[in-house]
Amino acid sequence: MHKLLIFFLLFTNLVFSQDNKKEVLEYQKELNESYFNPEKTPLKEDELKDFKGLNFYPYNEKFVVKATLQKLENQQVFKMPTSGKNQPNYKRYGILHFTIDNKKFQLEVYQNIDLIKMKGYKKHLFLPFIDETSGNETYGAGRYLDIEIPDGNEIVLDFNKAYHPYCAYTLGYSCPITPDVNFLKTEILAGVKF
Repeated sequence: MHKLLIFFLLFTNLVFSQDNKKEVLEYQKELNESYFNPEKTPLKEDELKDFKGLNFYPYNEKFVVKATLQKLENQQVFKMPTSGKNQPNYKRYGILHFTIDNKKFQLEVYQNIDLIKMKGYKKHLFLPFIDETSGNETYGAGRYLDIEIPDGNEIVLDFNKAYHPYCAYTLGYSCPITPDVNFLKTEILAGVKF
């Protein structure tokens, strides 16, 4: 390969990495601010007094991965189990195939039937997952990623944007329970942690 082309590819990847890191850090800052905001926080007044902010793993480029989306057709709507009484309607949208440290993984991704009818959420996909940090460094019931339906069959998963459900911090919420099929046999050392 021509040296100039190699340099260009390396430079392009470096620029993407720096831009992506900046975007992730901004996202994490906004998420933290929403918890401190009395009008937006899920925390109760006494919990907010003791709240010191969300903790995050350091940004890790290894956990920004390209996944191939295998779309599933004719899926039945089902009631997503939650930590409360509410069981929202979901359907399996597809299976994401990706690699971390040369190991192959897959996760099911879902659509909330009511949410996709709302303005701005038509392409929204919900990705809950559990990994080997769950119950130790992160919430035992798993973490979530919000992604969008891609134009093609490739999608970037950025686990640096993984977040805990409200149930990790307070009572009174009905949070989706991560399906067993979405257990990753590896540590995802990215995103929010305790």
